[in-house]
Amino acid sequence: MADHRNGNAKTTNDKGGGAANGYTINLDNFSKRLQMLYSHWTEYKDDLWGASEVLTIATPPPSEDLRYLKSSALNVWLVGYEFPDTIMVFMKQQIHFLCSQKKASLLEVVRKSAKDVVGVEVVMHVKTKNDDGIALMDSVFRAVHAQSRLDGHDNPVVGHIAREAPEGQLLEKWAKKLKDAQFQLSDISNGFSDLFAVKDLAEITNVKKAAYLTSSVMKHFVVPKMEKVIDEEKKISHSSLMDDTEKVILEPARIKVKLKAENVDICYPPIFQSGGEFDLKPSASSNDLNLYYDSSSVIICAIGSRYNSYCSNIARTFLIDANPMQSKAYEVLLKAHDAAISALKPGKKAGAAYQAALAIVEKDAPELAANLTKSAGTGIGLEFRESGLGLNGKNDRSLKAGMVFNVSLGFQNLQTETKNTKTQKFSILLADTVIVAENAPEVVTSMSSKALKDVAYSFNEDEDEEERPRVKTQAKGAEAVLSKATLRSVNQEMSKEEQRKQHQAELARRKNKETARRLAGGGLGSADNRGAMKPSGELTAYKNINDLPPPRDLMIQIDQKNEAILLPIYGNMVPFHVATVKSVSSQQDTNRTCYIRIIFNVPGTAFNPHDSNTLKFQGSIYVKEVSFRSKDPRHISEVVQLIKTLRRQVASRESEKAERATLVTQEKLQLGGAKFKPIRLSDLWIRPVFGGRGRKLTGTLEAHTNGFRYATSRPDERVDIMYGNVKHAFFQPAEKEMITLLHFHLHNHIMVGNKKTKDVQFYVEVMDVVQTIGGGKRSAYDPDEIEEEQRERDRKNKISMDFQNFVNRVNDLWGQPQFKSLDLEFDQPLRELGFHGVPHKASAFIVPTSSCLVELIETPFVVITLNEIEIVNLERVGLGQKNFDMTIVFKDFKRDVMRIDSIPSTSLDGIKEWLDTTDLKYYESRLNLNWRPILKTITDDPEKFIEDGGWEFLNMEASDSDSENSQESDQGYEPSDVQSDSVSEEEEDDSESLVESEDDEDEDSEEDSEEEEGKTWEELEREASNADREKGAESDSEEERKRRKMKAFGKARQPDRSRLGSSLPKRAKLR
Repeated sequence: MADHRNGNAKTTNDKGGGAANGYTINLDNFSKRLQMLYSHWTEYKDDLWGASEVLTIATPPPSEDLRYLKSSALNVWLVGYEFPDTIMVFMKQQIHFLCSQKKASLLEVVRKSAKDVVGVEVVMHVKTKNDDGIALMDSVFRAVHAQSRLDGHDNPVVGHIAREAPEGQLLEKWAKKLKDAQFQLSDISNGFSDLFAVKDLAEITNVKKAAYLTSSVMKHFVVPKMEKVIDEEKKISHSSLMDDTEKVILEPARIKVKLKAENVDICYPPIFQSGGEFDLKPSASSNDLNLYYDSSSVIICAIGSRYNSYCSNIARTFLIDANPMQSKAYEVLLKAHDAAISALKPGKKAGAAYQAALAIVEKDAPELAANLTKSAGTGIGLEFRESGLGLNGKNDRSLKAGMVFNVSLGFQNLQTETKNTKTQKFSILLADTVIVAENAPEVVTSMSSKALKDVAYSFNEDEDEEERPRVKTQAKGAEAVLSKATLRSVNQEMSKEEQRKQHQAELARRKNKETARRLAGGGLGSADNRGAMKPSGELTAYKNINDLPPPRDLMIQIDQKNEAILLPIYGNMVPFHVATVKSVSSQQDTNRTCYIRIIFNVPGTAFNPHDSNTLKFQGSIYVKEVSFRSKDPRHISEVVQLIKTLRRQVASRESEKAERATLVTQEKLQLGGAKFKPIRLSDLWIRPVFGGRGRKLTGTLEAHTNGFRYATSRPDERVDIMYGNVKHAFFQPAEKEMITLLHFHLHNHIMVGNKKTKDVQFYVEVMDVVQTIGGGKRSAYDPDEIEEEQRERDRKNKISMDFQNFVNRVNDLWGQPQFKSLDLEFDQPLRELGFHGVPHKASAFIVPTSSCLVELIETPFVVITLNEIEIVNLERVGLGQKNFDMTIVFKDFKRDVMRIDSIPSTSLDGIKEWLDTTDLKYYESRLNLNWRPILKTITDDPEKFIEDGGWEFLNMEASDSDSENSQESDQGYEPSDVQSDSVSEEEEDDSESLVESEDDEDEDSEEDSEEEEGKTWEELEREASNADREKGAESDSEEERKRRKMKAFGKARQPDRSRLGSSLPKRAKLR
């Protein structure tokens, strides 16, 4: 089960005022359940309670980890609250409570009820703050011995929950005294499991409310969210979906579920899986990979929520353009799932549910039976998995009305024939919360449909293709409008543009001199920090043969302690360190025979890291791969899972060790004492977040003598930032964003959790990101709306004021003489100079500050120091362009350039003005440049770069002026240029244009050959006259003769067909 905080059970603690705190025990429930406990204990004393004469329950201190303990469950079941650090001892005549004064005052009210119902006396043992509790424990033990002697026993049988390890000093001392005492200890876990199995009406109500919340989140949030992501083809990770879903569960009002948030919690972090990697266990987790929804893909979603500590669960599988095999598998699973639910009837055996499901699968799809999960679910209630109520084929326990089950059934690791590796392997899962009733089982999560028509999606791409031409047409129209606007604004901005050009020309001269001076001195910038990878150490699983564990059988074994895999080879167990394993896989044939294949890292393999081991033993013979066959698919699956898990752990550890090895040693933080009280800012979130799957916690940022410290309530979540390591500090209040933040950009990397970073950010959300969906429009004068807006403004202003006070006090601290050399001060972004762009993958609002260009909302963050910039090149700048790109070249030529893409062209003038005022030289180009070879050329031959004019090769205006002699000056757009070399039969002055065309340079070289092939004017004249005389047409008019001359001339001047290439396109343009 994934780590998380401890449930949503209301816990009593020593803060507050006892009963006045608002905690009240429901005495009716207490009386009824105390009587049930004693009756059950008496009836099943020997069978389920281990013949115990005394029941002891020790509840550990509160924890942030999600855990399901029978001691906590008893507290909630009996008195309605969890009593941490409390010991309860139930005897035939007495009940002893060992707890603090505040808890004792709350428990005082049960004295009379306990006496009236079961005739027992309640004895309180109040533990003071500084008391270790030993004396109180001794008094409890004396009472136990006294009762035992009255019953005629010397060594009483004392029941305890054996599986719960003691936590905290009080419980550890109690466990030690219990062990050392002359008691016969017996495990009473089975007794409590049976006691909690059948729920009463109040418990059923809590389960139904939890199930309503769970199914509502699935139906009204998860499904619409995924549909929107898939429809809009967005990229979102499984972990992001998990976080968003968890927030909705913890805030039911977001989906209009009228349950109080303080009574609600999650059973486990929501699970989202896709892309071929599936785990059907509740202990699975959502990874950081993006949701995969291509054709034939499968998405599994599982959600569990709690209400008043009672659990519910739901799981659904969604099919995207499913192929026939996937559809069939889902239909069979759906039928088997319904059969398992229908088998949950009073009087039937628990194993009948799984048998019913298995029968359906073996009948309709026997080839899938091997992939069916080995259980149809478990009992659910105060614990997510109630022991003794597993729905497997071997459980012969009788069902009773009032039992609640999480009916979970699935197919694991099915194979389908597709070329895409992410859809070849898939799993499907269905789960519902079901209450066993007298007539028929009640599915309380049925609100979220699991019918095939509701979970199978088909996306038709033809409609999208039909819409694309329209989009292109609109884009062209927009470009035309933009170009007209640009032309209109040329004259208005000419004076300002001229001033910028003059200043930029001066900057170019200075920049080229500075670059030449730096290159001549050999300073190509700071060295690249990316060094060669350190070779790994010696891989030693066992130092000698005696360290090998004794072989149990000739089967694959995993030694997690020594990080080794023991393989049976020729009758011997041969160890291999897990780091030598490259990959491991398993498959199963139709005869239920499983194969496991292990591939090792060997020298010469592509992409194999050359560590010291492979280099040291290059002449040796290596085992490249081994395969084993087995009839036990479960063992093969466990081995594969263990090897993969162990490989991940070792790789993660080595990676973190390598990351930490490159860190610069920091000075030690000097905490503020009596003379210097630290400056504090509370309730902050941190980015990057700490590792681990537990619920994220806010922390406090403190400014101490020589650095900051950020810490949460968890002892391992702490970050120290030395003032000497701070390169830039930023304070950005929330204006159009949802967060107010402090951001530190560092000189050297530090570790935040297991992440290596140069940027650390602390922030607060100024308002809840909640949008009311549906409903009519609210009036602008709605008093509730006005009051809500006022509260948001007040909260935003208070947060900004707190941050501003912190910043001002730290600035005063940095102004002291010992910090003058650091030149530190909080910088604030200038929003009016900001612009939108794409620095990485997503569009963001990028804002200049006095010394940097930053983007501090979207991750990864952008922090560019202006002093480190060599030049800026604005690319794809030209008329008709909607946007352009900015390339930032750094003074360190070994550093990759920074690109900011898709900046709106409307921001061009503002960016030019800002660059000019900050004395940054910028160039413009119409195309994107490939900067890596350019920078390599500069670093390889800096002298030639300087001789060729430095950066002036980027000067687009200079290159244009060089060709002025061969080109006409740009007078604007002239349509006649297109028609200059073309011939139109419709023009009235055809003869004139044709005569002019003889003077064109393009036709000069053709005249000789054409005159040789055609006839001269005199020859044509004579032929025409002869023809006229022969036809008797001497009376033809002068105009007719001219027309004939031109017709003959056209034939004589008919161009060569092989040279029509240059003229045809122009004729096409005129049409």
